[in-house]
Amino acid sequence: MTRVLNRPHILLPALLLAAASLLLAGQARAELPANIAAKVETYKKKLVEWAANPTIVSAVKEANAKGGPIPGMTNGKWDGLAETDPVVTAILATPASKLVKQWEADKGINKLFVRDEKGNMVAGSEKSLIYNAAARPPFKEALKGKAWAADEIKPDPTTQVKSVHASAPVLDGGKVIGVLHTAITAE
Repeated sequence: MTRVLNRPHILLPALLLAAASLLLAGQARAELPANIAAKVETYKKKLVEWAANPTIVSAVKEANAKGGPIPGMTNGKWDGLAETDPVVTAILATPASKLVKQWEADKGINKLFVRDEKGNMVAGSEKSLIYNAAARPPFKEALKGKAWAADEIKPDPTTQVKSVHASAPVLDGGKVIGVLHTAITAE
């Protein structure tokens, strides 16, 4: 450390880099505006209620029992399917998808998806961008058993609407069996 202190040409850039990193980290973790934060909290509560709906729980249980709603489906295969493909329309025509579409009608959210224990799409208001979202924060965080929301506003990958992602676990007897995921409109 003494050698570095005796070399200001090394110390100054290191200090500037550290300060810039702290500044950027602080900006990345900025709080949501109060009106958006309140909206997010409202929808987190709604997600918990919706995730407990017997139609949603039943759809997730059924998908889990089958090893996924569409055994063998991958994100690559899903991406290649048109919205009018029978595989996609079958998912979007289920009772769970019909219910999800009703919930989304209030326009405070711009998408709503139900996923099984592995992250596969079980139901939705539209064709999701990806079939399996197991690696995404909304899925991973809700699997921990509590409602979750991102702390940033950004364009949703599916809808391109500025949003805050939020999710809630689908529970069966207190056990997490899936996830309900949304994008809360922040425009």
